[in-house]
Amino acid sequence: MCSSSLNLQPLPNSSMELSYPVGIIPSPLSPPTSSLSFSSSLSIFPLKSQFKRIRLLPPPAPIRAVAVAVSGEQSGPLQKYVIPPTAPVNSPQRLLKELAERKKVAFPKKKIPPRRFILKPPLDDAKLTQRFLNSPQLSLKAFPLLSSCLPPSRLNNADRTWMDEYLLEAKQALGYPLDPSDNLNDDNPAKQFDTLFYLAFQHPFGEGERAKARHVRNGHSRLWFLGQYVIELVFAEFFLQRYPRESPGPMRERVYALTGKNSLPKWIKAARLQNLLFPYDDMDKLVRKEREPPVKYVFWALFGAIYLCFGMPEVYRVLFEAFGMDPEDESCQPKLRRQLEDVDYVSVEFEGRQLSWQEPPEDALFAHPRLFRACVPPGMHRFRGNIWDFDCRPKVMEALGYPLQMTDRIPEITEARNVELGLGLQLCFMHPSKQKFEHPRFCFERLEYVGQKIQDIVMAERLLMKHLDAPGRWLQEKHRRLLMNKFCGRYLREKYLHGFIIYSEEVQDKYEHNRRLRNPTSTGVQQAIHGLSYCVYGKPDVRRLMFEVFDFEQILPKPV
Repeated sequence: MCSSSLNLQPLPNSSMELSYPVGIIPSPLSPPTSSLSFSSSLSIFPLKSQFKRIRLLPPPAPIRAVAVAVSGEQSGPLQKYVIPPTAPVNSPQRLLKELAERKKVAFPKKKIPPRRFILKPPLDDAKLTQRFLNSPQLSLKAFPLLSSCLPPSRLNNADRTWMDEYLLEAKQALGYPLDPSDNLNDDNPAKQFDTLFYLAFQHPFGEGERAKARHVRNGHSRLWFLGQYVIELVFAEFFLQRYPRESPGPMRERVYALTGKNSLPKWIKAARLQNLLFPYDDMDKLVRKEREPPVKYVFWALFGAIYLCFGMPEVYRVLFEAFGMDPEDESCQPKLRRQLEDVDYVSVEFEGRQLSWQEPPEDALFAHPRLFRACVPPGMHRFRGNIWDFDCRPKVMEALGYPLQMTDRIPEITEARNVELGLGLQLCFMHPSKQKFEHPRFCFERLEYVGQKIQDIVMAERLLMKHLDAPGRWLQEKHRRLLMNKFCGRYLREKYLHGFIIYSEEVQDKYEHNRRLRNPTSTGVQQAIHGLSYCVYGKPDVRRLMFEVFDFEQILPKPV
């Protein structure tokens, strides 16, 4: 197709000038042609043409491009203009190409968000109720925490295939019986071990769509969210009892050397689990950013599953037997530093020996008696009956709801527990500036250390049971915001308990009038109270303090 206009004008020298502008509309079936030229070789005879050379003039109006669909095909984007090297500067093709390039810079193409980020309409109430009722997360009423960590929907055939192929190898590596856990009784939490054990190995960095399914992805992330705090609490308890004279600083270094992301691939390889994490790659040849994140998440998720099904003793066994962690190894020793001379006694069971993880539990006054004696030195009895014990202790115990009602067969046991509780409370409020330089363990540091860890795990369990459909990363961010240090100290100050902190005379004015010094101290005191509560009454009392007394979630009505 072509459109033409013929203009013949008489010239003074009786010759004719032919002006013949031609506009071409490109066809989808033929290559684009930019111009047509007529030459004088229209005849084979040697005749001299009476016409001058044809000149291509730009059209006065812009060319309209028309797209035609041929043979039922959809009309796609127009083809690019091909500019011949002999085209003039003001040719339409050159101008259109320049205009398209300018549009690219001025109006860049917007990126379409991935499909999973596109908002979907919410489910109606009937479908949402049915989905929750069919979810395995609501199937165990006797174990609410375990039930909340089950996958939000039932496992499919792809999940069962992986379990049939690899689960026996994983169980054998960690020393578990090879029988299916589904054969156990319903009142046994280990009945769900196969499901949780499968979820623990499904890290999101694997290949294939199975690990990226929503129920697998969420189940795995919720397990590692809980497992990281389980590992921290286990090592805090173990090192506080193994090194009764050591401050928390060297203990943190030991924990990081054993469970830091640089060390975890070594333990995975020691248990021969690397082929389950990287079935198609050699773990030693992978770069760090490809090797460490999957190992870290699987390691945490494993201990989340073990803790839910078997409890803390089994976590100790897997750490020190299956993975072979050695607290006396040269690689996990803390840096050398100046130590204050400790002249005070430790409890008889710690004197002259280091406890191992296989020490049998003892029946005594407290929920965790050995941990209490590791944190509260025997010499605290010298402070019994002092001014703080007579004036401040009753007010603190009243604010915290202590002592709890306990049913003991012998009344002397109840009285002894309350005396030890009062001494522990005085230690919780004893700032390091008061006694630490003469008596290094007469301050709240060791109780604060265990209090941080039990506070983390109690809040993690609360969030898991409260948000059934939330992934682990969202829960971790929520956990961090709820347990910020400034908030912990604020809850203590709202109860007006920061006035009972025991400072030395030299720094008392400075700490009471400078919030940059006062606020971290009140945070440490609050965490020490949680640690003492865990040692004396156990985890339920920590839960009561955090959510009923101090109201960490800020959901209780405020007094007017």
